[in-house]
Amino acid sequence: MSTQPSVPTVENESLEDRLYTVKYEDPGDSHLDVKIPGICAEKCVTNDCVSVCPANVWREGEDGIPQIAYENCLECGSCRWGCPHGNVDWSYPETGAGVTYKNG
Repeated sequence: MSTQPSVPTVENESLEDRLYTVKYEDPGDSHLDVKIPGICAEKCVTNDCVSVCPANVWREGEDGIPQIAYENCLECGSCRWGCPHGNVDWSYPETGAGVTYKNG
């Protein structure tokens, strides 16, 4: 009969505290982009790429085109699935750069 491994105690940290533990190696170029900016400005009224991002990488731009702070990206891909127009260009950062999680 095997024993269950002990479960570590995890404090209830805020989202900001948890995001602070994520390390990011900047590849120099964004791995996120808007494919056709006009689609955002003309067709998008919900800004789903902004609302689904857990790290606040996507922000509403004054011109209707989202602004991207790719350095905060968790590489979860939510933005590309959240965009109803399929207008998010998303790829993993090149050369293995990007996110490194502290606890695995």
